[in-house]
Amino acid sequence: MAESLHSPIVAKFGGTSVADFDAMNRSADIVLSNAAVRLVVLSASAGVTNLLVALAEGKDPDRRAFHLDEIRRIQYAIIDRLADSQVIREEIDRMLDNIAMLSEAAGLATSHALTDELVSHGELMSTLLFVEVLRQRQVTAQWFDIRKVMRTNDRFGHAEPDIGILKELTHSLLLPRIDEALIITQGFIGSEAKGRTTTLGRGGSDYTAALLGEALKAQRIDIWTDVPGIYTTDPRVVPEAKRIDEISFEEAAEMATFGAKILHPATLLPAVRSDIPVFVGSSKDPHAGGTLVCNKTLNPPLFRAIALRRRQTLLTLHSLNMLQARGFLAEVFNILARHYISVDLITTSEVSVALTMDTTGSTSSSVSLLTTSLLTELSSLCRVEVEENLALIALIGNKLSQACGVGKDVFGVLDPFNIRLICYGASSHNLCLLVPGQDAEQVVKTLHHNLFG
Repeated sequence: MAESLHSPIVAKFGGTSVADFDAMNRSADIVLSNAAVRLVVLSASAGVTNLLVALAEGKDPDRRAFHLDEIRRIQYAIIDRLADSQVIREEIDRMLDNIAMLSEAAGLATSHALTDELVSHGELMSTLLFVEVLRQRQVTAQWFDIRKVMRTNDRFGHAEPDIGILKELTHSLLLPRIDEALIITQGFIGSEAKGRTTTLGRGGSDYTAALLGEALKAQRIDIWTDVPGIYTTDPRVVPEAKRIDEISFEEAAEMATFGAKILHPATLLPAVRSDIPVFVGSSKDPHAGGTLVCNKTLNPPLFRAIALRRRQTLLTLHSLNMLQARGFLAEVFNILARHYISVDLITTSEVSVALTMDTTGSTSSSVSLLTTSLLTELSSLCRVEVEENLALIALIGNKLSQACGVGKDVFGVLDPFNIRLICYGASSHNLCLLVPGQDAEQVVKTLHHNLFG
């Protein structure tokens, strides 16, 4: 046991794993089944973050009461099943009063700082409740406010932690506690120099767990979600998809980049840097096993997995000026950069360039990235064609660009489908295709059957 304290396991549980009283108890079983788990990082209970984000938008006072009631209902459903709940009920009520007050402020004027302050209450509440669940099981558990160690810059909404300060503070404030109790803390949130609350953006709780794992020199980081590991493709699309027992960081990051929802690639960086393996399993079925993500795997296969990303937009720019113009592409990228658009895939010909933009990453997905001002600016330079509702299918593998016969394996079975764009050769880890949205699932099924069947 003494050994495990010096290289603890950090366990992170997502929103569905702390959604209600039963889910919290299942997660508690997992934590208590391994003495090496000393630090637990939690997301907000499922549904709560979305309700808080809606409140932070401050739009509709009538909806405000409804959202507040819904948050209260989710958290009270847990409190109502605790035996001795007086103290925790008062704490959660205090949090709910806070949320109500901040929501009113958002009704008058919204800001990114106010949004982060509001949204952070989800994690604060879920961790308080989880400590209570553990205490009722006679476990010495302590609640820890992650904002004491997770110092970030003030880019509210996607703040970046200061790794140096995080390490120092983790060693002085968190490490001593881990020796004496099981510590429960929040994912996703931090604080900036003036003490205002920040959030780390998409995938933030996994990132918190990986950063703390790195600072504590953890032996492993366990990510508990609602799926038992990483599969060769989304099992909802292809029921025959196989679980991958071991996968390299590089392959997992490629999968995440191209739409596999399991892990956000940036969240793995601290673990990769420090060579800490990451385990992904299901809190609903911990005995089902899972996937271990590590720096290197033995005999990596040519084809590892297929990822699918929907709602892609293809922009084709035609200009005869490209023939002799040196700065055409530079100018196109300048315009896109000014409009905060990052380009995903790109192919070029003599007189045209086709590029895709990923619209799935932005929080307000309803707003198209292609604003009128952007299209106007591009149109002054060239003729613009826009195609929407395409899907990106990424074949993830190893040494793909050095292998023979890949084209035949992949395209030989895709005769019946229209393929709008192919990107191959830039990375030895992926081959990407753009297809019409309505064909996406059929293409994934066909490829999976041929390559993994």
